[in-house]
Amino acid sequence: MSIESILRRGAMLFVFLAIPLFCGSSEAGMRERVFETRLSNGLKVLLLEDHKIPLVSVQVWYRTGSRNEEFGKTGISHLLEHMMFKGTKKVSADAFTRMIQENGGQENAFTSQDYTGYFENLTSNRIGIPLTIESDRMHNLILRESDFQSERMVVMEERRMRTDDNPHAYLMEQVDAAAFQTQPYHWPIVGWMDDIARITLQDLKEYYRNHYSPDNSILTIVGDFRKEKLLPQIERLFGRIPKGRPPAAVHYSDPPQTGERRLAVNREAQLPAIILGYHVPNLRDPDGYVLEVISSLLSEGKSSRLFVDLVKEKQLALDVDTDYPLLSTDPGLFTVSAEAAPGKNVSDVEKALEDQLERLRREPVGESELEKAKNQLEAAFIFQQDSFFSQGMLLARYEIALDWKAADDYVPSVLRVTVEDVLRVAKLYLAPDKRTVGILNPLPLEPGKVPPSGSPLKENIIRKAENAHDSE
Repeated sequence: MSIESILRRGAMLFVFLAIPLFCGSSEAGMRERVFETRLSNGLKVLLLEDHKIPLVSVQVWYRTGSRNEEFGKTGISHLLEHMMFKGTKKVSADAFTRMIQENGGQENAFTSQDYTGYFENLTSNRIGIPLTIESDRMHNLILRESDFQSERMVVMEERRMRTDDNPHAYLMEQVDAAAFQTQPYHWPIVGWMDDIARITLQDLKEYYRNHYSPDNSILTIVGDFRKEKLLPQIERLFGRIPKGRPPAAVHYSDPPQTGERRLAVNREAQLPAIILGYHVPNLRDPDGYVLEVISSLLSEGKSSRLFVDLVKEKQLALDVDTDYPLLSTDPGLFTVSAEAAPGKNVSDVEKALEDQLERLRREPVGESELEKAKNQLEAAFIFQQDSFFSQGMLLARYEIALDWKAADDYVPSVLRVTVEDVLRVAKLYLAPDKRTVGILNPLPLEPGKVPPSGSPLKENIIRKAENAHDSE
């Protein structure tokens, strides 16, 4: 499941929002509602005014994530995210959190493959607080050896708990590593354990200096403000930050896969699981919208093809899901995952999944089923904009993937998808010889050990979502 799926299903993994639902609903598109400007130092500013309630979401997004790391230093983006809460010359670590909480707001951060984001949600009459904090730590972060040593241990423990001790997360990590050979999506967001251990404070300082600059970031503000009053404040706080020298934007794409890749993971677990991964294009290709529809056809709701066949009728699986990263910076993986039901063989689950994919490649989908899938996507896209935070996130993610204005193209592009498009795209991308198959073979649990929680569905969310930083 993608970030879009998380938002539309309400399973916000890393967001703790106080902003009410539907505060930003509007029939007008983003192009009519958003004001865009760029400061002289390169900072992109996106402002969306909405005066329905006196709240605001302030977000700073850096165009750097795990894809921008280098071999041997994976996980440095996520580690720096943690260190961003350790204070500056003006604001201590404790003062940062206290300032937001005492003013009734929430703050947090997240790291993904493509970006790192920071946000504060609070009442609009206190908008100056997050603007001051974010502009300060964009340029004046203090990186101390003591903080670095302790936080690196925190991240290593986080990796141990979320990945090494979680068989489903570990399986997804291995599928990515096998599927991507030249793309940096090969390595995990949290990083390989040995890499985390070898990162130095100097490495972190260089990464901060090279990637955290105004010309490599986006400031999005959504809510109750007047841009005429806000723009001078933004210019005063952010405009004085010197322009940096961020690395040139490079797009990566793996060479065409010429045959199936298969791996097995033997880990302590209760039930077998399987993940099928297929290389697919993203938002930059019109076929991306067809893949959105295919994902909905296969796994959106209890009337979807995979749920009806594998869970309801054959009772082969406890859980099934698909994930499609439309807004990835580079082409990603379309994944199909399932957790076998007790007593069921994972090979039978795999056959049932392949039968459904073959049906999609061979038989034209019915018009009514196609319309249902498109209607679901249209409604979900609207409902995911249920808060100021969600709208700010939507703008930034589209801007990083392509252009924030492309958000207005989503619904029309989905509604244009035809029966012929679904058949063509399924044949082109979801072929057996183009897939990477990962299978979890469960080992008996040690006596007294608590079984790990999670499923391929949940781990698909987690690995595509963000390694959230809980600043509390």
